[in-house]
This record gives sequence, structure tokens and C-alpha cells, in this order.
Amino acid sequence: MGKYVFKLPDVGEGTAEAEIVAWHVKVGDTIHEDQNMVDVMTDKATVEMTSPVSGKVIALHGEPGAMAAVGSALVELEVEGAGNVKAGASAPAPKAEAPKPAAPKAEAKPEPKKEEAKLATAPTIHAAAKPAFATRAEGDKPLASPAVRQRAREMGIELQFVPGSGPAGRIGHEDLDAYIQSGGKGLGARAPHAAYVQRDGVDEVKVIGLRRKIAESMQNSKRRIPHFAYVEEIDMTELESLRAHLNKTKRADQPKLNVLPFIMRALVKVLPQYPQINARFDDDAGVVHRYHAVHIGIATQTANGLIVPVVKHAEARDVWDSALEVSRVSTAARENKAGKDELTGSTITITSLGTLGGVATTPVINYPEVGIIGPNAIIERPVVRDGAIVIRKMMNLSSSFDHRVVDGYHAAEFIQKIKALLEHPATLFMD
Repeated sequence: MGKYVFKLPDVGEGTAEAEIVAWHVKVGDTIHEDQNMVDVMTDKATVEMTSPVSGKVIALHGEPGAMAAVGSALVELEVEGAGNVKAGASAPAPKAEAPKPAAPKAEAKPEPKKEEAKLATAPTIHAAAKPAFATRAEGDKPLASPAVRQRAREMGIELQFVPGSGPAGRIGHEDLDAYIQSGGKGLGARAPHAAYVQRDGVDEVKVIGLRRKIAESMQNSKRRIPHFAYVEEIDMTELESLRAHLNKTKRADQPKLNVLPFIMRALVKVLPQYPQINARFDDDAGVVHRYHAVHIGIATQTANGLIVPVVKHAEARDVWDSALEVSRVSTAARENKAGKDELTGSTITITSLGTLGGVATTPVINYPEVGIIGPNAIIERPVVRDGAIVIRKMMNLSSSFDHRVVDGYHAAEFIQKIKALLEHPATLFMD
């Protein structure tokens, strides 16, 4: 038998390290070639690391959330044949863990008498005799294992009222069963209604993987960018009528249109007049990069968190092509199949909560961009037109800009021109 050490390969151009997101194997597992062993993440792309050989897992290096350097050992396998570690060579030692605090020494107890010793080793028979329940003062936290607490929460039972038969009044599963069989009576109190059960406990969730990347990105954006927010209402009645007509008369090979392709079309028509908005600001170098191409980030909610895939060269796409590309890149992001090129390079971002759009939002700029647009929900409401109250389909368009690069006047003017195009949708398609 030999030993094979799997090392973290270079998972992206210029990548020096990657974060361990999740292990799919454990020590003692027998795995086969091409089996997924661990997920690692760099930038915003998660990569599956598969085994190049078959063998038995004898060591894993790194916990989820830890950073692994390219070339460092991740998995050690026992394999048939020589492996890739020479005889007598030692495999890389796992990282030393922080020393754990020593457990408090147990107090010395007198040796039990023979009769007590026999009683202590005798099995406890719960069915034969009523347990000796420990009393608990009001306000004392009940003792129970996490599994018992979880079961009690699911059943709507407040552990404060459950008598415990274990050491120091510890509550076990058998105590829950007895409490239920007694009709929910114990310690002189009745169980409260499940809708008003008091809940205790705190869940500790380590922020790792994509969630950590999102947190760092948001923190970086708010720390480095002085945001300027601007909200304007837009009458979407005519555009919604056009959209409904286009969806009704579209070809079978054409996608169903939502409002995003029209907003994208408005952006690409107006941005050439405001090149400082279609830009990225390298504040370390003090340089604003103004782009001729319009690469629109589409903020997409996925099971793993918020990801921003990019529609490249939106200026060269009509509404149908824009809708197809939005669908393609957002689906790839949700299925964790988007490549690095599809997740980078945006020059301005659209973020939308769809039907949850609310009245207004204050979107966070996708650093190092300088602008972000956030359409809110389209709602029918009464408005005044030519002295009469009429029902129109109205939408608030929220936006944020980097005030270091974009003046407030120009930001407002930019949004007003977007508004004009959306309220007169025919102009979206005119030169």
C-alpha cells in the first residue's frame, strides 16, 4: 500500500489561496477516482475538487472556513501501489489547533459502600417505577441535550415545565414522553399554547464561503464609498402595455419579457451622455476607468446568497437578446455553474427585488463600480393627469451613486432621462 497526498491546485489565474467551503468525505471513507472530495472557493466561484485516484481517506487538512494555499495538502489517501509519497517521507503535518482549555478537575468523592455500588451499576428501569423528578426553581434554566431541546421546540413544549429525572434534573427523551402522556402537567404548571411558547437558545453560524465573500464586499462598499441615494417615480403604464403586447405576440423561440430588458435598453442609450457613471473607480490609484462598453451586473438571489452575474456588451443587444442573456447568466449563477468571466467585469449593476420591490430601496454599490439602479414594484395607484384622477401603473426607481465620482445634479439628471425613455417606450427603439 502507498500514500497519495492531494494538494490544492491552481484554481484560477493569479490565485494564491482558496477557502475550504465544505467537505464531502471523512477520514475512513473509501473513495473512487473522480469522486468529489471538497468544495473550495476563490473570488465568487465555487470549485469542486475531485480525487484523481481511488483509495481510503486517512487525513483531512483544514476546517470549513479555513484558507488553503495553492500547493498545500488537502487530503491524504491510502492507495494501491506506490502513491505519490516516497517511502520514509513524511506527509505534511496538519495545522496545529489552538490548545483547548483543560477541563476542571472532578472533586474527589468517597468510595461508595457495597450496597450503593450495586445500586449504581444496576440498570434504570423507567417503566417499573416513577422517576424521582428533580425540582427546579422558577427562572432556572432547564438542563437538556441539543437533541432534546430541538424535539421540544418542534413539539411546542417549554422545557421549563418538564420535570427532569437525570442528574441535576437533566431532561431526557423519556421525560418528554412522560410529560406528554401526563397531558402536559409537571412542576405544578400547565404548558402554554404552542403559539406562545417561550423560546431559548442561540444558534452560532460561522460565516464562511460565499456568505463571507458577500459580507466582505458589502463592508468594503460601505466603508470606501460615500453613497448618494436618489429615488424617482416612473409611470410604467405605457411600457407595461407594450410589454404585454410583445409577450402575447412573441415567437415560440423568444423569451418572455419582464421589465429588466427595457431598463437595460434605457441605460445603454443614456450612459454615453454620462460616462462618469458607466465606470469603475480605483480609489487606491486615484483613477476612474470610464468604459465604452456597457457590462451590466444583474444582482441575483441564489440558495448560497447574492451573486452578480454579468451581461456583457448590453449596448449590442436588443430587448429579446438581453432577456435571453439575463436568463442564462442568472440561471448559471443559481446552479453554481457560472464561470469567472460571467461573474466579473460589470460596469454598472441593476438590483431588483421583483414582486417584493417595496416602495423604495437604498441599494449598495457593487464596488468598485460607481452606480447601481434598483427598480421597485410596479403598483397601480391613483395619480393626477390633466386635472383628473386616473389609475396608472407606477414604479419607484431607486439608485445610488459614488459621490466622489458622480455629482448629485448629474445623478438626478441621469435618472430623469431614464424616466423619460421608460415613460415613452417608443423612444427606446429610436436613434
